[in-house]
Amino acid sequence: MYKFNSVNQGDDARYINELCDRAETALEQGLLPVELLCDDKLFRAEMERIFTNTWIFLAHDSEIPNNGDFVLRRMGLDQVIVARDNSGVVNVMLNHCRHRGSELCHEDQGNASHFKCPYHGWVYKNNGDWVTAPHLQDAYGGRLDEKQWGLLKAPKVESFHGFIFASLSEEVPSLRDYLGDAAWMLDAVFGLHPDGLKAIAPPERFRVKADWKSGAENFCGDAYHVSTAHLSAQLTEFMQGVSQVSTLAVGYLFENGHSFIGHRLSSAMGPAGELWGYPQEMRDKFQLDHLDEVQLEMITHRPPTIGTIFPNFSFLRVPQPAAPGGRAVPFTNIRMWQPIAPGLMEIWTWEFEFACASDEFRDEAYQSGQFGFGSGGIFEQDDTAVWEGIGKAANSPWNRKNGTLLHYNQKRCEPDPQWQGPGRFFPNIYGERLQQEFWRRYIKDLRDNAGKTQHNATMGGSPCSR
Repeated sequence: MYKFNSVNQGDDARYINELCDRAETALEQGLLPVELLCDDKLFRAEMERIFTNTWIFLAHDSEIPNNGDFVLRRMGLDQVIVARDNSGVVNVMLNHCRHRGSELCHEDQGNASHFKCPYHGWVYKNNGDWVTAPHLQDAYGGRLDEKQWGLLKAPKVESFHGFIFASLSEEVPSLRDYLGDAAWMLDAVFGLHPDGLKAIAPPERFRVKADWKSGAENFCGDAYHVSTAHLSAQLTEFMQGVSQVSTLAVGYLFENGHSFIGHRLSSAMGPAGELWGYPQEMRDKFQLDHLDEVQLEMITHRPPTIGTIFPNFSFLRVPQPAAPGGRAVPFTNIRMWQPIAPGLMEIWTWEFEFACASDEFRDEAYQSGQFGFGSGGIFEQDDTAVWEGIGKAANSPWNRKNGTLLHYNQKRCEPDPQWQGPGRFFPNIYGERLQQEFWRRYIKDLRDNAGKTQHNATMGGSPCSR
């Protein structure tokens, strides 16, 4: 179990400031200090300055559709209960009893009107309010204040296309404002049918000896690795054309560190590659009249296939066979890069499908996603193996002594001046512009949140209505 110690004013704070200075200077030259991908003091700063001060994805409406439904999730190092209370409101509560701090809930998901602590029996409603305790009159002389002694609740909880986010800071902008123009992109990804997406199964969880930022950065803009890291998919004839994937890639960059990779699927597959390669049976169900002309042109010819919403929420949708020789079926994979300790993350992955899909198509899409990007998926194994090597490099005494800088200095691709949509569009993925912007946002958060206190979580908060 990782022991968290706050980054105090003093040597640790100076170390973080100096590292941020060094990283900013290096990024101007297309370089990055290797220790940003595994460092004890930096990890503590991330937990305190980033994960308690921004929007973190937790769950989807389809996972808790009924009053009383709940799931256990994580915000940085904190385990939280995401529960739809008896009035239909979603609350995010720290999973620790206010009496002695014991963990309150030990089930990954379920339905409950109340939560009872296994240590001394304090009871809470599913909205976090304190209810009662054993031997109430003898022990306390009467009732306690239900709000004062209720569970700690995230003060900000909002959803977008059914995806539930929370923040421990009351100072964050609305979720829509935080997403900025990336909301326009997510409308095109998640808004193909008014009934939206539905989680097919609970998330898979597995640990990798790598930094959480290795996954987030990879999904925000790295198509360059595919022809090398995933070449086995082509050599085994599972998926042809892997070696040319980066040449078909484009980039979409938005504010706040959010970015997406797109692919010219219609160039590679012809008309069958339009709309992510969805078969006609699905295209007939989509309702696209609310999308603008740029969105329609984009998802027809070069749809976003991979992306990251800063800091650790990522999406993946590509056409892929469920088995060698099968038809290519697009799937929607959502993932979180959960920090556990310096150089250790837990990957959470969900398979989603549009609620309007038939059972047959949903099952085929689920198998397709699992075959490629489940915990034992052929592409997942490739990525996690190389990411573990990055963590070792970042923790290397030789690299630390040398002050090693990683290379982020490919030939620059300039944004397309003819682009009519929001954000910036890059006609190819080379140049590593998207990854550099991820790191700039990361450094900005480390700096801007350095002086903020740890007292943002309240006992009340702004819940997310159904």
